Amino acid sequence: MNTVAENRSDSVSSDPVDSSTGIQPILEIEKLNISFFVRAGEIPAVMDFSCKVMPGEAMGLVGESGCGKSTVALGIMRDMGNRGKIVGGKIKFRGRDMGEMSEQELRDLRGSKISMIYQEPMASLNPAMKIGKQLIEVPMIHEGISKADAYKRSVELLDAVKLPDPARVMGAFPHQISGGQQQRIVIAMALLSKPDLLLLDEPTTALDVTVEAGIVQLVKELARETGTSMLFISHNLGLILETCDRITVMYSGEAVETGTVHEVFDRMRHPYTQGLFNSIPLPGADKNTRPLVAIPGQLPLPMERPHGCNFGPRCPHFTDTCDQEAVRMTPVADEPDHMSRCVRIDEIDWHAEPERPLVADPTEPGDVVLDVRDLKKYYSVAANQMFGGGDKRTVKANESISLTARESETVAIVGESGCGKSTLAKVLLGLETATDGDVVLGNVMIGDTDVTDRDTKTVASVQMVFQNPFDTLNPSHSVGSQIIRTLEKFGIGTTPADRQRRMLELLDLVKLPRAFADRMPRQLSGGQKQRIGVARAFAGQPRLVVADEPVSALDVSVQAAVTELLMEIQREAKTTMLFISHDLSVVRYIADRVVVMYLGHIVEQGTTDQIFTPPYHPYTEALLSAIPIADTSVKKKQIVLEGDIPSAMNPPSGCPFQTRCGHKKDVPDALCERELPQVRELASGHQVKCHLSDEKFNAMEAVISFTKKSDLSR
Repeated sequence: MNTVAENRSDSVSSDPVDSSTGIQPILEIEKLNISFFVRAGEIPAVMDFSCKVMPGEAMGLVGESGCGKSTVALGIMRDMGNRGKIVGGKIKFRGRDMGEMSEQELRDLRGSKISMIYQEPMASLNPAMKIGKQLIEVPMIHEGISKADAYKRSVELLDAVKLPDPARVMGAFPHQISGGQQQRIVIAMALLSKPDLLLLDEPTTALDVTVEAGIVQLVKELARETGTSMLFISHNLGLILETCDRITVMYSGEAVETGTVHEVFDRMRHPYTQGLFNSIPLPGADKNTRPLVAIPGQLPLPMERPHGCNFGPRCPHFTDTCDQEAVRMTPVADEPDHMSRCVRIDEIDWHAEPERPLVADPTEPGDVVLDVRDLKKYYSVAANQMFGGGDKRTVKANESISLTARESETVAIVGESGCGKSTLAKVLLGLETATDGDVVLGNVMIGDTDVTDRDTKTVASVQMVFQNPFDTLNPSHSVGSQIIRTLEKFGIGTTPADRQRRMLELLDLVKLPRAFADRMPRQLSGGQKQRIGVARAFAGQPRLVVADEPVSALDVSVQAAVTELLMEIQREAKTTMLFISHDLSVVRYIADRVVVMYLGHIVEQGTTDQIFTPPYHPYTEALLSAIPIADTSVKKKQIVLEGDIPSAMNPPSGCPFQTRCGHKKDVPDALCERELPQVRELASGHQVKCHLSDEKFNAMEAVISFTKKSDLSR
């Protein structure tokens, strides 16, 4: 174990030690209770929460939104606002109760001994200050070093977080760099004072999967070098497996299971933990023969928690014995560090498979519904467009896009932000018109027709499920009235009574109670709002539904429910679906065919099995390597892409991927830099746009492989 953090000199007491190891914990939380006091009274947010982080250790904190993860972190930082208050328990930092520290002592700790990285990097950066000035403040304030020394250390740390040209970045404003670079700045800022404890609250949620992989690797390396301990908050179980040594699972304000990652992942002993794993598409999941199982119901409101076990109303193993006054954390047999808040640990068959809604008669894809042929979408942009000056530049958002999608088929489109996925969706919906090429829906040419010029039938035939359910509903109108308005627009139903009946049938279709017709959007959860979005998308009986990251903003259990709902409706209506996503785990589960895009080009496409099995395009290989998979039996090749995706306004010469490709050295005569590759067919329907030779492709090894488990307990 790295003991750098143990040996640092500080003013915090260092006498109490962990009795089992003889080493003092960096952070020790004992029976913590945090409440928020509002007009309606006291709302308990965290209850009876205990956790311990040892020197050099990474602890993962997971659970659904609203379970109290971030509240724990804010409690450690003493940053709960005027309404939040610790009403019980202790938080000890290096053995000393932080509740007994003065305000001055707490200020000295924050940013120096304890640092925090937030989910949104721009929440931590001042948009009106240059990055260099924001960085050098940290060591100057906390350590009193000179401006010159602080500048030198900041540049060194920017280099350590692998930012190109640190001196230039120091002179830039936050808006002048990408989201991934902003997050690296925030990480550098948090590590500048070499903290003992680093709190990370969903630090990679808003980033592309390839950028996320680089950030995670970076944090691990820097923490190992400095001996910094980490509390890593995430809903992504795969990320926790790759990052952390131990894990604590939270539900409704309580810790329900804790242990090492291998203990919890391989021998989970709480029904909620088991429910989380059944909700995510691990390798082996199949939408027809091994579908996901969503956790029924939803997280209870803090003032409506049930008697006894909080998870009881959603638990498949609930009995009267669970309905006692309080359920305490108890050790799992033969694993003293593995704890669970379940009274039936020894009674439940943890090896039993859950009941899965198997698809008895899977739908086979039919005739081609969508045919995109050599589509191009260019934008002409002025260098100083705000004031109408400067030279005109051309942005090639889509370049020679060709693909087909058949009836009842799900075609996934994957790639990093800026690759052209959403531009393609806009052309299909008529929000943009194609610069060149053809887009045919059935036998109707739609690529050059704006949505305002399309007839009602064509508009109804192409619908969209958006990423953020919160922005797609009018907060001033009831759910039912918004669905009825959609029906009116599409001319469905001849009378108000007809449309009212169809609206109720759509609520049935998305498995929501008919009483929800009178509810306002603010009265719905995120998953319920997304179901309303699905109901509206299918209201006009569309032939093609474009689903743009439809589950990325949802908790994993809600993701499973919405994913299964989309596929069930698709099977019944025989709708074609374009599923836009950066989450390749979901793509592998839901898609029949996959299209991989990079900088406006399709670089690979084929069946899902073809895309996930070598040979791959080098970019696909990197995407697969970046997938965080919550399975201890999985082994992956580590491929971290350097740099950011180039600008579509100034793309590289030759192959669009050549500036980041690790295989470019295998192609002779600098061909990748000189010529755009032609589309090649590796197998029936499997196409790649790459200069690599057949010999190199045939020698490719699998990115994802599996080791044999001795104990498969889930």
